[in-house]
Formats: sequence, structure tokens, C-alpha cells
Amino acid sequence: MEFSRTYLLWGLQVLVLCSLGALLNINGGVEASHEVYMQLQSVSSPVNVSQVHRTGYHFQPPRNWINGPMYYSGIYHLFYQYNPKGAVWGNIVWAHSVSKDLINWKRLPNAIYPSKPFDQYGCWSGSATILPGNKPIILYTGIVDTNNTQVQNYAIPANLSDPYLQKWVKPNNNPLVVADRAINKTAFRDPTTAWLGRDGHWRISIGGRRGTMGIAYLYRSKDFMHWVKAKNPLHSRNGTGNWECPDFYPVSVSGRNGLDTSVMGSRVRHVLKVSLDVTRYEYYTLGTYSLEKDMYIPDEEMIDGWNGLRYDYGNFYASKSFFDPSKNRRILWGWANESDSTNDDVKKGWAEVKALRGKKVELNNKMLVKGEKIEIKGITAAQADVEVTFSFNSLDKAERFDPRWDRYDAQNICSQKGSTVQGGLGPFGILTLASQNLEEYTPVFFRVFKAQNKHLVLMCSDASRSSLKDGAGAYRPSFAGFVDVDLTGKKLSLRSLIDHSVVESFGAGGKTCITSRVYPTLAIYNNAHLYAFNNGTETVKIDSLSAWSMNRPDKMNQ
Repeated sequence: MEFSRTYLLWGLQVLVLCSLGALLNINGGVEASHEVYMQLQSVSSPVNVSQVHRTGYHFQPPRNWINGPMYYSGIYHLFYQYNPKGAVWGNIVWAHSVSKDLINWKRLPNAIYPSKPFDQYGCWSGSATILPGNKPIILYTGIVDTNNTQVQNYAIPANLSDPYLQKWVKPNNNPLVVADRAINKTAFRDPTTAWLGRDGHWRISIGGRRGTMGIAYLYRSKDFMHWVKAKNPLHSRNGTGNWECPDFYPVSVSGRNGLDTSVMGSRVRHVLKVSLDVTRYEYYTLGTYSLEKDMYIPDEEMIDGWNGLRYDYGNFYASKSFFDPSKNRRILWGWANESDSTNDDVKKGWAEVKALRGKKVELNNKMLVKGEKIEIKGITAAQADVEVTFSFNSLDKAERFDPRWDRYDAQNICSQKGSTVQGGLGPFGILTLASQNLEEYTPVFFRVFKAQNKHLVLMCSDASRSSLKDGAGAYRPSFAGFVDVDLTGKKLSLRSLIDHSVVESFGAGGKTCITSRVYPTLAIYNNAHLYAFNNGTETVKIDSLSAWSMNRPDKMNQ
């Protein structure tokens, strides 16, 4: 599974894009997203948004808060939730930007905004589907009253001959789907892209909950206008809380191409991803879609719950995928939300990335003994792309994995150990967005542990040391995940995309991904530094390191 990623800011968030090919690798609290700050939701930023922490090559709107992606007539369309009046949640519309290369973006007029009784209190998340005849249709959640009653609506282009789809209309037969008495109508949102079954019926799934049970409701329709709830949900799970932004799509058992959402067959599996409103994390399972029962069944070895597999083990939420027919791939988008305080959000306002690489520096066959660090000079460390492969001669010094530790609580282990606590094999990695004297830095690193019958590789991206600024209200955890990698060759690879306030890292070619949002005060612009380091007793070698200054797309974030 190869990754090419970009970003969309959520509440001043950044959008992450991953290109998903063949079968997904299966080995491997912040505030609720809809909290409304009534006193702040229409407060505009007092400053120009071209500032220190604004991303350079990750998608970000001009300012303030920011659903469903789509490819149509040679153009990528990005619809995203956006508050045109303020920097926090509220006044939500569907903003619209387009691109031909997923790098350079052009801002268009807002596609959907509250204007009808069925969405007068907000236009929430949803998805786009391309119907036969190359006709796009958007399904989205509308809020109809002050009791937070949620319904599912649709919108269609006013002019199909316009490849930019600049104007959308909401027909008067909305809403299409209304919660029945068995459904919690205040937790009933985010319809998926529709898929077409062999029986000729369209299907969608909608996220919700019953008590503490997370649910992906299933609805069917012959004509896309009249929807009936299935007897059973697509899937549900006790103890997971409200499911937001469910995503359901097929993947190929062999080959690297992505699949259209409606593809079925013996050589096809399915992925169900849900976003957990309680934890603000996502997890996914791989399994089988039973056509007879019209239900999804995760594989037995899957962890179906909070400790399940994640696309990204860091600051990443509300992801959404779509099939790109131009390159036969499935592209996944996700939010990396602002993790600063709400007041600071108000003050601030506001793949394909290899094409942006500029000046390059290299380092090869460099030994790092215990306690050593080396600066990587010659690039703009505040906006860079770094690829490094580490190797080591022995696993003998790997730390013992304490059996009292929770195998799935990588984040807690990382926060205990950190990048400065000496280990055996590790910690080693890179120090990103570092000030010259290391008052500030965001380390991305590995530690290798020895369990009873295998070695465990912990990958961390620690935002706790990222800024000297008062952390009141900020979210700076030690994000972490385990990397399922074969250490027979005694090598580990790491790639980090550094973009002012984003550090996005991929361990072992993307088997584990971690995204952090950080806000340094010293390590900014030309005062940001990049180091490779080793704080373990086992000497580590940098087999190869390549780092590039990253250019800014010509039309990015317009």
C-alpha cells in the first residue's frame, strides 16, 4: 500500500490524502468536533493568515474552520466543511475547491450552505456518488432544528456541462432519509458514497449509535430517491460510542489498483472504517461483505474496537475515500485538526508531493553512537521532505517489553520512555522543527523491544516538547503506534513531511503513519533545524538519508 498525502485543515485543519492500492496491510482525547463556541463562532481572525504556522504544501483554506472528495470530468473536487465567519465550529457550509493535480487548488464559491428548512441549522458531512450517465450527486447531513435533529439530504449540479460544478441545487423533495423511532436522531449522520448491488439496488451507510453501541446503518434504494432502512445494520459494535464518517469500500486481494465502490467478487475484500466521536481516533477492519445477509463481517483476527488498526496513529480524523478512475486508485482524505487552544485558533485565522521537492542534501553511511546527534544542513528545515534508512548490527540490546504494559497502548509507552530516556536499541530517529539549542523540537523515532517470542518496534512522534509557548488549552501528546515489520535485515526506514505546523511521518514505508500538529515559537522559518539522533546504547548507522526543501504550489490554498 503506497501513500501519497496532502492535507485539509479542520478548524484550521489540514487535509491528508493517501493513495490506497491493493489489500490493506492488516498486521500492522480531544474535544468533540461539533462543539459549538457560541461566543466565538462568528469571530473573524484579526491577523493576516500568511503567518508562521500556516502550512505551505498541505491544503488549507484562506482562514477559519474547514467533506467529500470526487473526480469528475478530469478535475478533482474537494468539498470541505468551512466556517466563513469564524475560526471555530459553527456557521458550517460546504466549501469547494478544485485541482487537476491534487497540488494546485483553486477556490470556488461555496457549494452548499444552510438555506432550506431541512438544513437551516447546518450542512454537515456526507459523500459524493457518480450516478450512471456521469451524473454527480451529493448526500449530506442537515440539521433541522435546535434539538439537533439530523436528516439526510441531497444536492445536484445545476449545470452538468460545467466541469467545475460551480453551482449546486437542493431539490424540494429533501430530506431523503429521516430517522425512525428506533434511531437516535441526534446521532445520525455522515452518509457514505453509495454502492450498487447485483440486485440493482443502491446502498448507503449512515453513522450512529444506540447507547454505547456504534452503528453503521444500512439503507437501500432502487432509484436513489426513495430509501428504506435494512432490517440489520451494515455493522455495529458494543462499547465504541457514536460512529462518525463511516467509510466502506472494496480492496483487491491481489494487485495494486484501487477498486470502484460497487465492485464485488471472489477476489475482493472490504474495509469498514469508522471515526469514534468519544476518542477522536479512527479504526478500520478488513473483512467480508455478505451479499446474502447484506452485512459486513470483520475477519476473526481483526480487533473490532478502540484498539483496532488505524490509518494514522496521530492527529488524524474524519477520513473519507473516493475512487479515482483516471489512475485506478482509491484516494483517502483525512483531517489533521488544530491542536492549539481555542483562543489561539481565533487569533490565527485561517502522492503527489514529490513534484514539490527542491534543493536536496544527502548523507550516507554515518554511524551514530549513544548520545550523538548530527544536523542535516542545506535545506529549509521548516518545510522539508526527509527519507532515511537506519540499520544496526544486533538486536541483542533491545529493551525487554514489560508484560504489564498494554500491547495496544503505544501512546502511553511512548510518553513514559520518550526520546531522551536511554534505551538499548533506540530511541533513534530525527528531531524535526528543532531550535538551535533544542529548547523546542518534535522528535520522530523508533524504540525496539523484545517480547516473549518476537521483537516489537515502537514508533513515536512526540509533540510534548514542540513549543515553549504556554500549553494551556493545547493538545500535545506523544503520538505512537507499533510497526509490524520484519527485522531480519536489521533495518528501519522513516519518512517525514515537515510543513511548519505539520509533521507527518511514515514508518517502514507507511506501515505505521503518525501526524502531529505543532506550534514552535523559536524553531520557525530559517531558525528551524533538523537533526538525526541516537539515544540508545546500540550504535545505529544511517545507511542513507535524503532531504529536500519543499516548494510551495503556485496556486495552493487559493
